[in-house]
Amino acid sequence: MTSAAHELAERLREEMPTNKEQFFAALSAATSSATVLRQNEPLAKKTTLRVGGPADFYVEPAAEVELAAVLRLCGEHQVPFVMLGRGSNLLIKDGGIRGAVICLAHPNFSRVEIIGNRLHCGAGAKLKTVAVEAKRHGLSSLEFLEGIPGSVGGALRMNAGAMGSWMFDVVETIRFMDCAGQAHERKASEVNVEYRGCPLFKNHIALGATLKGEPATREVVEQRMQTFSRKRWTSQPAASSAGCIFKNPGPIPAGKLIDELGLKGMRVGGAAVSDVHGNFIVNQGNATAKDVLALIEIVRQRAKAARGIDLETEVEILGE
Repeated sequence: MTSAAHELAERLREEMPTNKEQFFAALSAATSSATVLRQNEPLAKKTTLRVGGPADFYVEPAAEVELAAVLRLCGEHQVPFVMLGRGSNLLIKDGGIRGAVICLAHPNFSRVEIIGNRLHCGAGAKLKTVAVEAKRHGLSSLEFLEGIPGSVGGALRMNAGAMGSWMFDVVETIRFMDCAGQAHERKASEVNVEYRGCPLFKNHIALGATLKGEPATREVVEQRMQTFSRKRWTSQPAASSAGCIFKNPGPIPAGKLIDELGLKGMRVGGAAVSDVHGNFIVNQGNATAKDVLALIEIVRQRAKAARGIDLETEVEILGE
């Protein structure tokens, strides 16, 4: 490294903490004490796979107005941000996330209110809570949500599915915020959705949704939930995972393909292809994101070499 380059690097290292502190101070000034603000926040325990490094900034806004303020500050300070739900379907790299991680875990974003056959849900509401509340009020069609370890916001973003049903099958309207902090509402019929995704939420933040249920007896709903639960726990691993790693490629389900390739049980470090379901990679207790990523690459290479199939990851990979 030249002398000039060395001096520049040193200056950037010296300035970065100041810039970080300035941004953190701006966040503190723009939000109330009810908003959670932290620096260098560990993220591994905030994901279902239990791997990943820290976030430079971690924010749990206490209200929509504070979320809007945080988004505006990110724009003004050119700080990138990502939204974090309950951490399923997510792989955070070991270097963590530069910028801000925003999580709508505050109770103000987690309400579930039932009016007639409609459930008005905040983006932070757990899907299991939504399913249980629907059962309590004798509403069917939402049972499939019970076993998905995610939030309403994450389910909207990923068009989450299970047991043959998809999130947008039961969504009537959505509320969302743009990056300038402006809230909007739209009918679900006006939103483009696809397999495992909703493009709108690539650059907008889900605030909540109105879901539609179908009247049924509590006993019928309970029976359906129990049936789904039994099916899930006999076909999916109990160990820490991010859910399905790969999208189904079309000709054959990804799990069946991986099984036929004889890859169940394959390990890299503390990560292993599940013996229960081939499309799950589980953390055996001491896995790193590097382990998981290496295992993903091995599976992809084997699928390509043996069957000519390009496996595309379903899990979202973030960080550095």
